[in-house]
Order: sequence, then structure tokens, then C-alpha cells
Amino acid sequence: MKVNTVVNWTIGLVCTVLVSACNDDEDEPVAPIPTPTINFTQVSGSGDITAKLTEFRTLLGDPLNTTLNQTAGRREINWDGVPANLTNVDTYPGDFFNSTDPAVGAGRKRGAVFTTPGTGFRISDNDFTDIVADYGNQFNAFSPARTFVAVGSNQTDVTFRLPGTNTPATVKGFGAIFSDVDNANSTTLEFFEGDKSLGTFKAPVRNDVNGFSFVGVKFPDNRVSKVVIKSGNVPLSSRFADGSQYDLVIMDDFLYDEPTASN
Repeated sequence: MKVNTVVNWTIGLVCTVLVSACNDDEDEPVAPIPTPTINFTQVSGSGDITAKLTEFRTLLGDPLNTTLNQTAGRREINWDGVPANLTNVDTYPGDFFNSTDPAVGAGRKRGAVFTTPGTGFRISDNDFTDIVADYGNQFNAFSPARTFVAVGSNQTDVTFRLPGTNTPATVKGFGAIFSDVDNANSTTLEFFEGDKSLGTFKAPVRNDVNGFSFVGVKFPDNRVSKVVIKSGNVPLSSRFADGSQYDLVIMDDFLYDEPTASN
């Protein structure tokens, strides 16, 4: 009986100690895990966007690169080098400005590749009047005369390569010019570092007859692997009347710093 008494007392003591320890742990406050700060500089404006473009170009860095194997500076895409056979058709290839063909000139090797949940892309030299004839006066090219949209979707995904190669790359910043943004929430850039969203940034509403809006963002501490562009809240189509419910928006120039290898 004495042995049993000792064993039972010992077990009881152990249980008491364990419960006491658990209670002590529960009483101690758990320090919250800090959320990492994402640093960025946003440049945006509408109307006369010349000064904003200059500001963002300075942020991205000089020079404007037109040859391969660069390690600094920036790239820009306007659509005016797209040939006639790929203009006003829905067959513009999303890798046009990152050809890996050695026979193709450096002007088509700018390190940006476009995809879309829609059916393709279209370049226009007539402000898309062949698609939405009633809105030709609302759409304008910032760098005449070609502009750009996704077909069958309002979304364009931009990923990056070392120019002229298939090597995945990242950038620090990206900006885009839009035409005819009427809704403050319709047109955005969302930036990703891998699968992590770095934030969504809105293009401002147009404020003059020309109708241009610009938004660009640079992240000094992050590497942007993808930019998701929402241009308007519906695809460009005659099925949608541009107005209070639907906002039809087209795109012009893209700007980004020199892509560097992801690894």
C-alpha cells in the first residue's frame, strides 16, 4: 500500500506541475510577427503627363537601352515599330518584343512578354475605330499612332526575360500610359514578386480632352517578376457602351528598368 501511495502522489505531482506549466504559457503574451514593410515610389498623373514620365524615367534610370547585354538603364515599348501585317488584327504575338531569333534586330529584344486570359492582343493605328466606331474621339495615342489592348479580356500579364533570351528576369519598376480612364477603380497595375503581391496601384481618371493617364511604381527592395494590368473594367468591344457602368480603356507606352536575371 505504501508503494501505491508514493506512485499515486508522484503521478499527481507531475500532473500538477504540467498543468501549472501550461497555465503559465497561456498567461504569457505572444509577440505578434511583424509584417515586412514594402517600400515603393509611385508616380502617377493625368492630363499633361510629360513631367510625370520624366520623373519616372529618372527613377528607372538612364540610358534608354536599345542594345543587348545591358546591366543598368531602362527599356520602353511603344507600338509604332509593329509592322502593318500585325496591325488592326487580333494576331499580334505576345512575345513580339522579346524575339530570341538571332536574325531579328535588337529593337525587338526588349525583355517583356505578354499573356492574357483572353484570346490574344491587338495593335491599332486608328484608335480602334474598327472595333468601337463610336469612341474613336475618346481614344488617343500618346506616341502616335499605334496603341494596344488585350482581346477578349481587360487583363494583360507582363513577365520579363533577359532581352533576346528565354532566361527569366525581374525588374524593379514598371509604368504604363492609358487612354480614356473614366472610372477611378477600373485601371490598375498589380505587382508580384514570385507569388507574393506587392500591391495594386490605380491609374488616375482622365482630366482633359486628350485623355491620358499614367501610373508607374518602383520597388527598391523587391524584384518584380510579373505585372498584372487591368485596362478598364471590361474588354474593348462594341458589346459594351462606355459610360457609368463600363469603362473602356486602351494602352500606349510601357516603361521599365533593365531586366536582370532572376537567380
